Amino acid sequence: MLDDDLEQALALQGGITAFVRAFGLHQPDHTPCGTPVPTSEAHAIGELDRDGPLTQSVLGERLRLEKSTVSRLVSQLTARGWVQRVARGGDARLVWLELTSDGRRAAGELAVARAARFADLLRSIPAAQRPAVIAALTTLVEAANGQSTAAAHR
Repeated sequence: MLDDDLEQALALQGGITAFVRAFGLHQPDHTPCGTPVPTSEAHAIGELDRDGPLTQSVLGERLRLEKSTVSRLVSQLTARGWVQRVARGGDARLVWLELTSDGRRAAGELAVARAARFADLLRSIPAAQRPAVIAALTTLVEAANGQSTAAAHR
């Protein structure tokens, strides 16, 4: 890697690390919007609220989590009373996850808190710079997805 590339890579790493800390993404016991729910649980119920019911394997793919991690996560959500396992169709081996009424309520509350947090963040960015910030994030996500796809094909 060239010196310029290394410097830019270190600047990117530092910027992402600083954002993760400033936004509160590194705190495992509550979401960045201040809700006392682990971020992994918030993501899971958000997926189920948006597109559920889902199988456990599909939820794991969407969250990019290992099978054992998803299993523990679903157990935690079930213990909270937010998710239930339901057999659907003719295949008893296939278990679907769906939100309970408490889970839908929690997902709604988290969505409102998340929207408010992002609105506050966006308001703190000068209006003229907002499109560039959003475009840069889109490019970063595309690069990360391309990198993980390329690594899987090696």
